[in-house]
Amino acid sequence: MDDKFAHIRHIGRFEDKIHATEITEISRLSLHDQVALRLRTLLVEGAIPPGAKLNERELCTLLKVSRTPLREAIKLLASEGLVDLLPNRGAVAVKLTETDVIHSFELLAELEGMAGDLAAQRITDAELAELRALHFEMMASYAREDLPSYYHLNALIHSALIRASKNPLLIKTYNNTNARVQSLRYHTNHDAEKWKLAVKEHENMIEALTARDSIRLRKILTVHLQHKRDTVIDLLRTGKLYPDTQSTP
Repeated sequence: MDDKFAHIRHIGRFEDKIHATEITEISRLSLHDQVALRLRTLLVEGAIPPGAKLNERELCTLLKVSRTPLREAIKLLASEGLVDLLPNRGAVAVKLTETDVIHSFELLAELEGMAGDLAAQRITDAELAELRALHFEMMASYAREDLPSYYHLNALIHSALIRASKNPLLIKTYNNTNARVQSLRYHTNHDAEKWKLAVKEHENMIEALTARDSIRLRKILTVHLQHKRDTVIDLLRTGKLYPDTQSTP
């Protein structure tokens, strides 16, 4: 097994609201979907770094599955934009250029802003209560400086907000676009000041949503995504995101 996998002891399911759990043999129910969840976490959290080849033999050993469900999971992740299937190389973790980042975040900012606008008008009291509870848990993770837990809860909040728009086409377009930059969004909070700013923006989101202020929420979300874009571009240009290479515009 390559060194890049040797340190992996705990993998959390991407949609869980709890800490990562120790890897155990994956059950046979919806096997390739469960494998995809584990791989998605490895990709998003950088355990499989951008540009790295997905070694089937090592991943089968790590996840205790055969190659068939693993290959099905890889195809699913390729359709989400997390993996590139390259001739003569196989599956490789996606590595975005600066232009890719700019285009992706331009679209995401508009989509999430629109979703927030609609959500403020359409969210139910029960959905709002769920979002507020997730925000409370996320703030507890922030207080513990537990970035993996924080990010999992953060992703759940954004997903719940998008769903509250009640617009299936918007939801599908957002999910497909966001999948390509999930791992980049995870790394934007490694800087303490930027993490603090993101938390403040989330507090403002909850306030605007609770007040059902669609105009304010749209602006907050748009600016939030623009800040994420700027941070990612800075990480790319300084070589901190992909240490082995620096991005060019």
